[in-house]
Amino acid sequence: MSKKSSLLSDGMVNRTVSEQNIKESILHHLRYSLVHLPEQATPRDWWLALSLAIRDRITDDMSDTQIVHNRDNVRRVYYLSMEYLMGRMLINNAHNIGVYDDAKQAIEELGLDWEQICDEEMDMGLGNGGLGRLAACFLDSLATLDLPAIGYGIYYEFGLFKQEFQQGKQVEHPDTWLKYGTPWDIIRPEYSQTIQYYGRVETVFDSAGNARPVWVDTRSVMGVPFDIPVAGYDTKTVNFLRLWSSHSTEDFDLEEFNKGDYVEAVRSKAMGETISKVLYPNDQNANGKELRLVQQYFFVACSLADILRRFEKMNSNWTSLPEKATIQLNDTHPAIAIAELTRILLDDKHLDWDTTWDIVTRTFAYTNHTLLPEALEKWSVGLFEKVLPRHLQLIYEINHRFMGEVAQHWPGRNDILQALSIIEEGDHKMIRMAHLAVIGSHTVNGVAALHSQLLKTDLFPHFDQFYPGKFTNKTNGITPRRWLLNCNPGLVDLFKQYGINSEWPKHLEHLRKLENFLDDTVFLDAFMAVKHQNKVQLAAIIQKECGIEVDPSALFDVQIKRLHEYKRQHLTLLNILTLYRRVLNNPDMNMVPRVFIFGAKAAPGYALAKNIIYAINAVAEVINNDPRTQGKLKVAFLPNYRVSLASHIIPAADLSEQISTAGKEASGTGNMKLALNGALTIGTMDGANVEILEEVGPDNIFIFGLNVDQVQDLDRSGYNPHHYYHQDSELKAALDWLCSGHFSPHNSHAFDDIRYSLLDGGDPYKVMADYRAYMDCQQRVSDAYQDRPRWARMAVINTARMGKFSSDRTIQEYADEIWKLPAHSV
Repeated sequence: MSKKSSLLSDGMVNRTVSEQNIKESILHHLRYSLVHLPEQATPRDWWLALSLAIRDRITDDMSDTQIVHNRDNVRRVYYLSMEYLMGRMLINNAHNIGVYDDAKQAIEELGLDWEQICDEEMDMGLGNGGLGRLAACFLDSLATLDLPAIGYGIYYEFGLFKQEFQQGKQVEHPDTWLKYGTPWDIIRPEYSQTIQYYGRVETVFDSAGNARPVWVDTRSVMGVPFDIPVAGYDTKTVNFLRLWSSHSTEDFDLEEFNKGDYVEAVRSKAMGETISKVLYPNDQNANGKELRLVQQYFFVACSLADILRRFEKMNSNWTSLPEKATIQLNDTHPAIAIAELTRILLDDKHLDWDTTWDIVTRTFAYTNHTLLPEALEKWSVGLFEKVLPRHLQLIYEINHRFMGEVAQHWPGRNDILQALSIIEEGDHKMIRMAHLAVIGSHTVNGVAALHSQLLKTDLFPHFDQFYPGKFTNKTNGITPRRWLLNCNPGLVDLFKQYGINSEWPKHLEHLRKLENFLDDTVFLDAFMAVKHQNKVQLAAIIQKECGIEVDPSALFDVQIKRLHEYKRQHLTLLNILTLYRRVLNNPDMNMVPRVFIFGAKAAPGYALAKNIIYAINAVAEVINNDPRTQGKLKVAFLPNYRVSLASHIIPAADLSEQISTAGKEASGTGNMKLALNGALTIGTMDGANVEILEEVGPDNIFIFGLNVDQVQDLDRSGYNPHHYYHQDSELKAALDWLCSGHFSPHNSHAFDDIRYSLLDGGDPYKVMADYRAYMDCQQRVSDAYQDRPRWARMAVINTARMGKFSSDRTIQEYADEIWKLPAHSV
């Protein structure tokens, strides 16, 4: 049926027809938007036409949402994040607005392959890992819960990087996801913002002789916003993600161009556009550090200008800003927003300090995502003075006033003053952005119960004492739409067959009904049949991407996440080497066949992480070509890990590796996604693993290793990794073998850095200490996998009991307890 609409007096569209003719819309866009006839169209053309047809339906609701929110002058949450790992949008959007079945049927009626068309979409690569994917899940939940919200970030022309392996080593290539544009963005040039940076501060006097600082001789850059609609599931609310693209405020210099100096003619234009060019420039050098600081200020300044523009349209009293806008800082990257809002209210709006600081501290809230000191951002005072001289003055003033309060609270305690100061003293003074975020926010939250407790006891103990009640917990979550409904259709169909109602994507706790079938062997067999079919599909991807043939009946042991020492992919490598030795030395041993599957990118400047990737690939090359394993052991490292690849790996996983050193992983969300899809977790008592254990029970998860207190006790007592190395013959043999040159015949010292880190380097992440407990736990995994009915029952329990880990629950807690944000239906 054709769409019937009527325009209401307030501009809202009233839709009265329930079913949309998707096929007609696709053909319309193919002809009039893309100027193609069906017989000429490529798969990408069909994908674009389909996406535009879906977008038409989303933008209607987006317009209505903004009309209602603006008309009612609602309170909004503004989510500031450097990353949004959105992945592909088509299938998610089709599900959320309820046209997935119609769209699929339309494509098939046009004689096209649905999966082939959907595979034309490139991942929207605006993030690195868990931080960016969490932000994407939160946007989905905000819209689903009818909460007025806008996300802000950067419209990176190039994502993190495209990963390739050459002779087993990671090689980075530009992620050209935006090369041919995307159907999902909407350019909003009318809301462009021009911001200033660099320059100097001078003191000027008004006619009454009063001095005030003025930021002068600045450079400018323009931020042009692109909006990505974010549709809620089973609701009319469509919020949006506003991403800023940097543009020079000057075009090329025509005079220089006419002289023939072409490079100089476009220099300022190129410099302006560099800011939003690439996600996370390598900050191992001074230029990279400077660009990263400029990036952070660019998106924060543009976003705040946009927030205040929206506020001023409907409000005139600045003290009411916290009543209309609550701003969430996603980690320390946007923490400069505290100084920027202070500058605007003081310098541009001419409010006094006390009023300004009261507004600022009632507006911001801060989410901490890490306990690792190196991940808590610090900037040198010299760099800050160069790029943001006025903000440096304000940070010193904020710190001066705060230090006065601390001195009154703890008289004579210079040690506490040093611990809490925003300015870290030393040979090179540094600005602690996490401290600025804590001081300038009304609430600080961690992202798992254990993490939030460690924030108070280990990372910020004096802040917690000074600000009683400021620190709280909001355990992370994942959207069940993306991470079950979209990526595991076989399991969704099984739910339908067994009467699990359609409410579960919005109320994940409804999956507890699956426990009614724990003694139903037919259901358990069907559940595992779905898992097997997902493994068949992943096996085909492994064959295509890696050239490795794997057996879908083997145990699929999966470790997918950022490559970092604390996540301990090298502990899994030691397990692989140990199993390999066992198979070779005892060919008749009863061993559960395993396929170890990795997906991970290492930061370009993180040499040891890249060496671990090389080591895994080098070991895999030998094992996968050794007939003596009799197919009992395979290793596949899938290149270019991303959201769309994860959506194939996660439903196929049997075992989920969550083996970070206790006290190092803030939360984890991969653990939730894998468990929701029926994978069993092997993990430490770290991050959200603790809460997953509480939900599924100790009989349905494999926990091993040191806990946080034991890790700290080892550090205090003088940890010696050599002790474990010499005490455990299998551990010693595995590490010696890795570093013997057997797996790197052209360079016998290729993996010396790994050996050094684990032994003489002090093994900071306790790989050696946890090795034996890990190996013993892996044996328990093998024993359980051989008992197929038991394994099936455990897998179903994991899927059934993940209700707590819906991002809808997380966001509702933020809305109720931090943002005080009511829902506002359209």
